[in-house]
This record gives sequence, structure tokens and C-alpha cells, in this order.
Amino acid sequence: MFLWFIGTSIVTIWYVFRDPRFDYRLLVVGSVLPPAVDGWFGGARFMHSLAVSVGLLALVMLITTGRRPIRRTLLGLPLGTLLHLVYTGAWTDTTVFWWPFSGWGFGDAPLPVASRGWWNLVLEVIGAALVVWIWRSAGLATPEARRRLWSTGQLWFAARPGP
Repeated sequence: MFLWFIGTSIVTIWYVFRDPRFDYRLLVVGSVLPPAVDGWFGGARFMHSLAVSVGLLALVMLITTGRRPIRRTLLGLPLGTLLHLVYTGAWTDTTVFWWPFSGWGFGDAPLPVASRGWWNLVLEVIGAALVVWIWRSAGLATPEARRRLWSTGQLWFAARPGP
């Protein structure tokens, strides 16, 4: 299940920041990173904890002090992991979400995606619709827009939300 996280993360950041210079590449990586990493450990682990995402955000802010262009690029990664926590419902497992403050163990917590069952199909269809909307609104049918996305990570949306 990837389209749900990719679509919701891009739309959320676009709607909140409305910054045409935002780099969406690492946002997409961050939005799918927690299940990719924790999947290797057999369930929800440290990547599904708030502490890791906030720590990653703090690290990016510290290492990019005084370097705004690289900060704008790197901020996508922790924002993506934070949005993954929101859109996966990671807070429903307090042991994992509040790790290490709730203890050092994870128990046998499954990935939130795995515990949703057939709802994943519904969410993935919604994610696919969001990706289609992003494709059309950002004009990604044109080679120029795709080149800009690959080289700068920028999406220029034609549609703007209301006031």
C-alpha cells in the first residue's frame, strides 16, 4: 500500500504550504519509509514511533542551520514520515507510537497497514485517485513538468484551494 501515503502526503503539503519551490521527492520517500524499514523487522517498530520522526526533523533543522536551500530539500523526509504516522493511524498502538517513552519493547505489534485488512483496498483506490488528480493538476503529462519534478522535485499545481 503506497499510493494512499504518497497521494495524501503530497496533497497535504501542497495544501498547507502552497510553496511552488517545495521538493516533493523526499516527501514521497518519507511517506513510504516507515513500512519499508519496519517491514524488515516483522512489524511496527521504531519507524512508527513519534520520537524517530521528531528526532529526524530536529536533526534536519540542526544540520541545515543557515542553509535554507538544502533545508527545503531535506525537510520532505521527516515531514513524510510524520504524515505517514497520521495517515496510517500509528497512534492506535501506544506502545509503538510512544516508543521509547512507553518502554523499549515493541511486543508483536503488526504494521498498521497489515492490521487494516480489506480497508487497504479502499484507501489505495482513494490514493490512486489523489495521484491522478496530482498528475493532472501539476501538468505531469508534459515532459517539461516531469523533468522539473525529477530534477528539482517541484510540482506546479494549476488548481489553488479557496481562501
